[in-house]
Amino acid sequence: MLRFLIMRILAAIPILLVLSVVTFAIIHAPPGDYGDYIRQQLINQGGASFDVAEAQAQAYRIAHGLDKPLPIQYFNWITGIIFRGDFGDSLLYNKPVATVVAERLPRTLLLALACHILASILGITLGIIAATRQYSWADTLISALAFLGMTVPRFLIGIVLVYILAFRMDVQEIGSFFSANYSGEPWSFGKFIDLVKHVWPVVAIAVFGGLAYNMRVMRGNLLDTLNAQYVETARAKGLSESAVILKHAVPNALHPLVMYQGVVLPYMLTGEIETAIIFALPTVGPAIVKSMAVGDVYVTATFMLVLAATLIAGNIIADLLLVALDPRVRTAQGAV
Repeated sequence: MLRFLIMRILAAIPILLVLSVVTFAIIHAPPGDYGDYIRQQLINQGGASFDVAEAQAQAYRIAHGLDKPLPIQYFNWITGIIFRGDFGDSLLYNKPVATVVAERLPRTLLLALACHILASILGITLGIIAATRQYSWADTLISALAFLGMTVPRFLIGIVLVYILAFRMDVQEIGSFFSANYSGEPWSFGKFIDLVKHVWPVVAIAVFGGLAYNMRVMRGNLLDTLNAQYVETARAKGLSESAVILKHAVPNALHPLVMYQGVVLPYMLTGEIETAIIFALPTVGPAIVKSMAVGDVYVTATFMLVLAATLIAGNIIADLLLVALDPRVRTAQGAV
């Protein structure tokens, strides 16, 4: 198992390097950079002339290496990460990019993890209920719910929910994690409840989209598994229907869902990012949008690299879970 894990990690390194090149190139594809943002700010808010503002913007580009060719900028950025653990400095936040990431990424990952756990539990449970009650009213209702979860855009649900909370229910402090009286206070049960009150809309929207796929896959696979020969044999031996389903059918129907875990973490991250942007929560989503808008390339590139790393990590975790679940995979991969 350890050899299998090491080989997968080593194989992921060149993939990350390629993704970093592609990401850095795409970020620089649109015209303009942070120097243009500075020039615009000097003209609009400082009342400077175009020539004066452009001269200061160009001086800023030179001071921060933004005037260098794109390959040199990328080389300086990636070598700083590899050899010094330095992701560069944020031009917008005026602090190291690592600090910006450390402030926002843990919140985002915790939210995404909570969404993933709830979506998996609810999706698998609803899938089992729908498959064991095929064509019943419960199956129809759950399938309709899954269809809505997969088709309705999450940002649209977020906008509707913000309207209801802000204008119909008069909820205050939507764009924050805590109420004013809990901000800066040590952790307590009351602070945790206050956190739940603020983030439940984001979690609910992301979970609604995530459980739909889990439910549909679980339902389809379980229906196939329930007609398998070994399941009929288990019934013929006199096992109860619940034992047949939970001990024999469900574990084998879970294989595709385990493989799906390879992409579910980035999926839940993007779901959290979409809704966090709508609710203006201080997580990764708003930081990416803001940094892209002003040309803060190192923040954008680092966050995109982190998202790519979560995709690779998710695939490795899914492979390990599949190896642990299925002895045939362990034999094929030499991980026994």
